[in-house]
Formats: sequence, structure tokens, C-alpha cells
Amino acid sequence: MEVGMLPISSSKRGKLLAAGYTTLDAIARVSPTHLARDIDVSDGEALEILNLATKASALERPNGTHSAVVGGGQTAWDMLNDEKFSSYITTSCVDLDNILGGGIKCTEVTEIGGVPGIGKTQIGIQLAVNVQIPREYGGLGGKAIYIDTEGSFMVERVQQVAEACIEDMAEYSHHFHKDFQTCDVKMHHNNIFENIFYFRVCSYTEQIALINYLDKFVTENKDVKIIVVDSVTFHFRQDFDDMPLRTRLLGEMALNLMKLAKRFCLAVVMLNQVTTKCIEGSFQLTLALGDSWSHSCTNRIILFWNGNERYAFIDKSPSLKAASAPYSVTTRGIRNSTSSCKRIKMM
Repeated sequence: MEVGMLPISSSKRGKLLAAGYTTLDAIARVSPTHLARDIDVSDGEALEILNLATKASALERPNGTHSAVVGGGQTAWDMLNDEKFSSYITTSCVDLDNILGGGIKCTEVTEIGGVPGIGKTQIGIQLAVNVQIPREYGGLGGKAIYIDTEGSFMVERVQQVAEACIEDMAEYSHHFHKDFQTCDVKMHHNNIFENIFYFRVCSYTEQIALINYLDKFVTENKDVKIIVVDSVTFHFRQDFDDMPLRTRLLGEMALNLMKLAKRFCLAVVMLNQVTTKCIEGSFQLTLALGDSWSHSCTNRIILFWNGNERYAFIDKSPSLKAASAPYSVTTRGIRNSTSSCKRIKMM
């Protein structure tokens, strides 16, 4: 049960959400005094909210016990076998897919960040299209959720990428299959549009509320195989003076995204902006939201310029080695780089 369903006034629900209390568990972890201070109510009102949250949480557990808090265990052998059948979403750039072990991996949260104009949104759109590639072509045949916080999503660009994707599949069929006409008719760029669920959010409270709602949405739309957040940073960098509150909000949001990735075996891709950081007296570019935020993702990919060429660098991953690969942003979408430049220069 979410905070939005508690039998309290809408103003109090709004205060809870704005303060970062989006789940019953989040409320249960604080004292009445702490809650009263955070949402600007009396101690008595805070205690009443805590009691309601506790009762609602107990109703959700079987027989009123706490047995549902801990899920079933899994052996390391099971985990190893699961890894063998992991699903990946191609980026349409062979070099980038190679360093990623096959593409963007489902069940994991991948952060992709870089300077403006480097192609973050282009990669997000490419993945939202590529997740729909049918299984007979090596894809997942899934659907995409695209959360747009900056207003950078362009349907015209989606159409270009979708048409190029269909052309690529037709070319593949021409080389490897005789009966490619059937699949060619079945896939149309209008179908690709219909399989991208687009959400425009205009504040951090909307962003948090939407991500909390996604569990229900994905349950009802089980074919969803990727969630793209473009960008995860934007609303949390605007007029946010309470840094502890921001840290708690971001932490809970990241945890919810991790749970979604694991529960529904889908990929979560968070696009991030850059900021400056003073290191040994000099300012350097780094991804926004600070060092602690880097723990909120499984893999972190930094996009940067090397001369006139775009590069992707795996900065953090538990299973992938640090490596870089060139890529291009073309009218057809993300593709291999055609440059012969080999010199690597980080940001």
C-alpha cells in the first residue's frame, strides 16, 4: 500500500510525498517527533499517521504477521544459471554492445551520463525502439516506458529510428531468411509508437509518485522490458536546499527502480547530467548528484568527446571490465563510429 492510499487528508498526503515518505515502510522507520518536524504537523497528528500506516501495513501481511517482509532465498547455483540466460537490449552499436557484454542487461540498473549534446537522449530513444525487436531477430519483443523530465523526447526522432530499425531487420531477413516478407509486414513504425509508454513529469514529486506507481503499471503491462528515465537528475537540481531530504528521496527512488528491474526482469536506464567537482585544486567534470549516487546503479557509463568523436566508457560495473568504445549518432540512430581515431582522452 502506498502513502497515497492512507485515509488522511490530501494536504497531509501531499506533505508526506513532498518530504520523501512515499511508502508505509518509510513512515514506519521514523519517530512521531521526526515525522512531525518533516511534514510540519503536530506530534499528535504525526502519531495518528504512524498508527494508520502501521495498521495498513499489518493488513497487507498474511495473518497479520511479519513473515512477508523477507522473500524466499536463492542459491548461488541458481543465480549462476540465471546469468547464463540473461537478456540484453542492443544499442545498435556493435563496439558498444561488445564492451557491455551484449548490450544493456535486463535485471540491472544502468546509469548513462555525459555533457549536453553527447547523445544521451538519442541512446534512450534507440533503446526504447530496440527493446521491441522480435525474438526471431535476437530481440526481446518487449515494450518501453519513457519518463521525460526535461521535455527532450522527440516523436519525429522516434520515427526515424523506428524506420531504420525495421529496414535493418528486413536486410537481416534478406540475407538469412527466405520468408522475410511476413515479418516485414508485421513490424511497422506505428506499432513501435504504440509500444512506448511516455510519461512527462514536471516536478520531483511527480517523478517520485510515478516511479512508485510503476509497480502496478508494469504488473498490468507485463511486456515492458525497459524503463528509461531522461534525466533522473533534472528536478533534483532545481531549488533544492535541503540536501539530506534530497539524498533520502533519491535513495528511495533508486531502491524502487532496482526492485522493478529484479522483479520484472527488465532493464532500467537512468540518464544523468554532469557537474563540476574540485579535485586537488582543479575543476573537473563529473556526473551529477554526487559520489553517493553512484551506488544507486549496477553499471555506470560515461559518455565523452575525444576530438570530434563520441566515446562511451564503463566507469563502474561488478561484472564488466573498464573499457571504452566509439559510437556515432546518425540520422538512423546510434551506430558504429566510422572514424579511425584511436586516441582516448577522458572528458
